[in-house]
Amino acid sequence: MAETKPTATAAKSNSTAKPKKSSNLIATIAPIACIIGGYLIWRVLLGSASNFTSPDPDASHWFWPSHKGPKGTFTKMYEGGIVVPILIASFLVVLTFAIERLLTIRQAAGSGNISEFIRKIQFHLANKEVDKAIAECDKQKGSVGNVMKSGLSKYKEMITNTELDTDQKVLNIQKEIEEATALELPMLEKNLVFLSTIASVATLLGLFGTVLGMIRSFSKLGDEGGGEAARELSQGISEALYNTALGIGTSAVAIVMYNVFTTRIDAITYGIDESGFTLTQSFAANYK
Repeated sequence: MAETKPTATAAKSNSTAKPKKSSNLIATIAPIACIIGGYLIWRVLLGSASNFTSPDPDASHWFWPSHKGPKGTFTKMYEGGIVVPILIASFLVVLTFAIERLLTIRQAAGSGNISEFIRKIQFHLANKEVDKAIAECDKQKGSVGNVMKSGLSKYKEMITNTELDTDQKVLNIQKEIEEATALELPMLEKNLVFLSTIASVATLLGLFGTVLGMIRSFSKLGDEGGGEAARELSQGISEALYNTALGIGTSAVAIVMYNVFTTRIDAITYGIDESGFTLTQSFAANYK
């Protein structure tokens, strides 16, 4: 009777990668705070009675006073209508999440050049100095370093493993890297949806405010007629176009910041992929 040999099975996953406990409270608070801030800028700063030659005397119109005769060019935005505070709020949201993503991605990039970091890891692994490679990961302090450290911990564990063959050990290292990557990438891409959404919606909001302003202007022209109505029409069109300017400007800033951040995230992602390839190829070459 032929003797059957037990086949080695893959080791249980004891991943060293830990889920990041980071709440996304800013995604809840920031939009609400920006909406309130946008309204206050429009109502209190732009809509101050001192900025108009004919302020609204009716105190009951506190939410949207009908001030007339803006004294400055900047103050004319107030007469753009209720869409203006929404556009201001959108711009504040863009600034808030641009700063938040800038700080997060800068931290994720770590210290030093990613390519130089990977070359150091390759050098230490070629000399079979895994502990020195792990120490380099602690110095890097970024997403690439975190993924590399998780992979190196499994790498070190597989060196002393006598139950698995080389291919199975490489698969275990690769699985560890994939788990660590799955924990890092969501942190990098979080909240970018605000920038991408505003990049598309802000222009439409600006056009919407312009259309509302045009409707009001032509309605006055039809009701009053004469030279005075024509003057108010031209003034109303000018005020309505502030909505378009705000919408286009906000959208442009959102698009630029979104592209900047996605480019930097792509660079980090490429570094993570390269680090994973480095570990698996190094182990396959050094521990056959």
